Amino acid sequence: MMIRCWCKWLNLTLAIMSKIDKFFTSFCFIGGLTAALLTAHPAQAFKITGVDYLGQSTFPTGFSFQGTELGGLSGITYDASKDVYYSISDDRSEKAPARFYTLKIDISQGSLKQGGVMPVDVTTLLNINNQPFAPLSLDPEGIALTSQGSLFISSEGDANQLINPFVNEFSLAGQQLQTLPVPQKFLPTAAKDSGIRNNLAFESLTLTPDQKYLFTATENALVQDGAVADIKVASPSRILKYNLVTGKPEQEFLYVTDPVAAAPNPVNSFKTNGLVDLLAVNKDTFLSLERSFSTGVGNTIKLFEVSLEKATDISSINSLSAINLNTIKPAQKKLLLDFEKLGVTLDNIEGLTFGPDLADGRKSLIVVSDNNFSPIQFTQVLAFGIGTKSAAHRSVPEPSALAGLVFAALVSIKVKRHIHS
Repeated sequence: MMIRCWCKWLNLTLAIMSKIDKFFTSFCFIGGLTAALLTAHPAQAFKITGVDYLGQSTFPTGFSFQGTELGGLSGITYDASKDVYYSISDDRSEKAPARFYTLKIDISQGSLKQGGVMPVDVTTLLNINNQPFAPLSLDPEGIALTSQGSLFISSEGDANQLINPFVNEFSLAGQQLQTLPVPQKFLPTAAKDSGIRNNLAFESLTLTPDQKYLFTATENALVQDGAVADIKVASPSRILKYNLVTGKPEQEFLYVTDPVAAAPNPVNSFKTNGLVDLLAVNKDTFLSLERSFSTGVGNTIKLFEVSLEKATDISSINSLSAINLNTIKPAQKKLLLDFEKLGVTLDNIEGLTFGPDLADGRKSLIVVSDNNFSPIQFTQVLAFGIGTKSAAHRSVPEPSALAGLVFAALVSIKVKRHIHS
């Protein structure tokens, strides 16, 4: 009996091996089935349950690196493959050619300490003619890394000089690769009756995790859309969504900024509040940063969770001032953190990105400040731990694990078929 069983299994093994070519010929089926299963069970969503402060590191204004003044850090993005960050300077090619910095940020021990941020490289941005951008020809503000190892960078332009805002793609060597079209309603006009306001344009930039969509937003309202933020006055900003498959703008959404947080001192001096960055959690959910500043008071920084799930597409509406805003569903905002609670002096915070996961499983969040190259300010990097929980009870296997499960299932099917044949 033992010998007969052994022989039976030996014959079965030989039979399976004899069909190995057919099995691997059908390997494409495994890939297709894996893809289908991943489509049916997309990457697991998460909800943010808390934001914990992990520390800061600062640089004084005037800090020099590789012949440039490090400052004006207005946006930041994380490269997990190299464990480095790319941070755009909003220098308009005045102190040095327009550029971004590569930074190392050490949060390996679950905290950020003074000296934990170190610049390791600086890269000059090149225009379509492969030359550095001329002084005052751009105002770079937002930055987002693609899975292909390129960078999208946004510029506010200059409404006073009729320099259009842009969203362009660059290589990591700084070479311009493509320019995305900007809808006409955003472009400044000589009559100053429509388009972006100066210094209140494309401050933010983020890519969705699936790499299909790119989002930017105006810091405050377009001229034809309403007023800028003021004391007790909110501003209707626009979020602009690009489809990266077509390379074209696809939708726009209303985002209402908070009013200016505090009256300035003196009363008639400068004050502002605006949407300074977005960070995609998924295609419908984002983190947003709003920065309010009042002379004599300082900065008020707030972090929100934002949902576009039920927001109205306003891309066909050229002027929000001409319609009843009550007919439009804006992006929904939920306050996650008022930075005032941190108990630290705040600079002009303008950029944020997710970093690596922390040892305890939390996601890390890094924010940076634009010091305006002012001697009374400083460059500030803050780190946070983001508590999350799954939006679903059942976890989804990684693609490699899922492929293995499919492989095992197919082997099992073939064995069973052979036994019953």
